[in-house]
Amino acid sequence: MRKNYILDANILIHDPYSILHFADNTVIIPVGVISELDRFKKEASDRGFSARAVVRLLDGLRNGQSLAAGVKLESGGILKVYCEPERVLEGSSGPADVEILRVARAIKQAEPDTPVIIVTKDINLRIRADAAGLRAEDYESDHVPLAEVARPDTELTVTAEQLDEFRRHGRLSLSGLGLRANQYVLLRTGENHQGTALARRDATSEQLIALRDPPGGLWGIHPRNKEQYYAIDALLDERVSLVSLMGKAGTGKTLLALAAAMYQTFRKRLYRGILVCRPIVPVGRDLGFLPGDLGSKLAPWVKPITDTIEFLLDAGGCVKGHGDEASLIRAGLIEIQPLTYIRGRSIAKRFVVIDEAQNLTPLEVKTVITRVGQAAKVVLTGDPWQIDNPYVDRNSSGFIYLINRFAGEPLAAHVELRKGERSPLAELAANLL
Repeated sequence: MRKNYILDANILIHDPYSILHFADNTVIIPVGVISELDRFKKEASDRGFSARAVVRLLDGLRNGQSLAAGVKLESGGILKVYCEPERVLEGSSGPADVEILRVARAIKQAEPDTPVIIVTKDINLRIRADAAGLRAEDYESDHVPLAEVARPDTELTVTAEQLDEFRRHGRLSLSGLGLRANQYVLLRTGENHQGTALARRDATSEQLIALRDPPGGLWGIHPRNKEQYYAIDALLDERVSLVSLMGKAGTGKTLLALAAAMYQTFRKRLYRGILVCRPIVPVGRDLGFLPGDLGSKLAPWVKPITDTIEFLLDAGGCVKGHGDEASLIRAGLIEIQPLTYIRGRSIAKRFVVIDEAQNLTPLEVKTVITRVGQAAKVVLTGDPWQIDNPYVDRNSSGFIYLINRFAGEPLAAHVELRKGERSPLAELAANLL
């Protein structure tokens, strides 16, 4: 049965091509939403980029046709830009949310036999729509339930002979296990589980291979649990170009990623430099305008990164005579920048760390990954239980979307860090609060 979908501006910002993902139904955009996009289009942010992409898409679809009358889409649906007749000369009148509710009611009255659905990421608008007797939903085309990527540990029972063979040769051939490429597994022997070993399913064969464990630790850092062993192995394998580290606060995601970046870049010299990016999403109440140059403005957001780098310099020693993070940044060995400025770049032969990736949309994640060039490695760290972006949740996070889409790909590896190691208090707080 055909449906009328009314889109909010935040859906178009979240996915500029969402217009094309409603099958053979009618997609309606109130003219007030277009006005809202017009206010965003001059921004140098991802929101501005998305607003410009939507406007260009609408103009291209128009192509001599009338958006008011309806434009046929390739999916079989129809796209309309709805302008209320009595307001055609007034432009935008009042908040877009109010106009969306008003348009939904008008269309419902005009077509009582056709379901009308408001699609928005604004929870308050969904509540107001429900109170007004209107149906409202979130945009779910790119939803991936967290349960689909937060899987339990994989364990295999092997014989003592098989475990000895694995320890001697670093490989073990076991067919028909159903393991994905680069999936990690704990090997156990016998009923008493007296012998254990950590392994990874090879990306190009059915063999289980031993993990990499650098002698002397990873820039002064030593793994404290099996998941951290898994993470270090994935971070050190140059054949794995994409690594995702998921875990709650205090599990060591950022620390391990930066330790591996420094080890691979400055000790092994596999990369030209390190690039660290974070989305600018404030936690709690925003402080508003900050004085000073770009470095001063970004200082509060990059402080978690610089703190970690200072800790690693204390743990693993200086880098080419540079004893503090500021000196490394001035020398261009480590670059820290907001994700806003990554668009348009081509990043080759760099170790790239994307921190706090749980706050990204699927479109932003695609933008980041497609910037990665030859001989580069990208690591995304994220905690889906601490999302600060008001228009992203655990099911719509680009971080979870990426983990799901890259599962089983030979170039990618995913590790979920479960045990907090920051302190007993931090671990208890992460579990109880």
